[in-house]
Amino acid sequence: MQVNLREHWRIGAVEIPTRLVLAPMAGVSVQAFRRQGRRYGAGLVCSEMVSCSGIHYGNERTLGYLRIAEDERPLAVQIFGSEPAYMAEAASTVVAAGADIVDVNFGCPVRKVTKTGAGATLLDQPDRACRIVASVAEAVSVPVTVKMRRGLENGARTCLELGPRLVDAGAQSLTLHPRSARQMYTGEADHRLTGELVELVDVPVIARTGAAAVMVGRAAQGNPWTLSEIVDGTAVLPSRADVAAELILFARETVKELGEQRASSFLKKFYGWYLRRGRFPRPFVQELVRLDSTEQVVERLLVAEPAAAAALARLEAEAPDSEGTLVPLPISAYGGG
Repeated sequence: MQVNLREHWRIGAVEIPTRLVLAPMAGVSVQAFRRQGRRYGAGLVCSEMVSCSGIHYGNERTLGYLRIAEDERPLAVQIFGSEPAYMAEAASTVVAAGADIVDVNFGCPVRKVTKTGAGATLLDQPDRACRIVASVAEAVSVPVTVKMRRGLENGARTCLELGPRLVDAGAQSLTLHPRSARQMYTGEADHRLTGELVELVDVPVIARTGAAAVMVGRAAQGNPWTLSEIVDGTAVLPSRADVAAELILFARETVKELGEQRASSFLKKFYGWYLRRGRFPRPFVQELVRLDSTEQVVERLLVAEPAAAAALARLEAEAPDSEGTLVPLPISAYGGG
């Protein structure tokens, strides 16, 4: 199926301005990353996974994931867990915090998630999976969506059996990662499954190809320009000044969100994602990783690429102030900076 990625579309009553979705990624999809994705053309952005147990027990870091800004909406907040009642409670909380869509994770293959009975494990527990979706859909008035894999084992076609049942239970969109949980993020994805799933359900299917919308994940890490390329079909080659300026803005927004101590550690992986690809030499990236603070990183970037100062000024003038666009959070703990 060929689609115009600039077309508006809907999940339930939520209108989405482009058919490009920025994937939820654990340890990556902080608010600064999501807001950046919206600036570069993503019509829908997603939070990283939020634990329903963490919400139930008031974990401060978990509640910190519910920091939402108006300029990142529409936003899907992804929740994970294995108990229908806790998942329904979590759904109500994230909607109260400003989520436009509640996304249920049935795809995470990571052991610390699957050992709790959550994530991809639920693909082999179809009755429980359907109860979870039904409980969440009953608890909230916004659309409920599901992200899943093809199945637990290589060659599985579980998604084709489970997908229609999840729609019957209340899911208004499905996202398919057509790898098995066993594959993790390696090997080939079987995109033929996407087309088969599209034929089986009457709700939008999100995938990499052959669906109503395209989801992009790791390709956008440190490279938001790829989102513009995908939406517009035109190659974008950012200058070194553009790259340095975008990284500085991202770092400063992340410090606002997480605080200096957490942000300094969190950002280290992003330096390589932004600055390699032939943009800056490897020794320079390694130097930044060793610095003690984000402001030292900013100073070093501006010395290495002085033209980044003007590019940064333009970005800051165009980007909304996150402090001025926050959705009021109806809970006391932020867990951030």
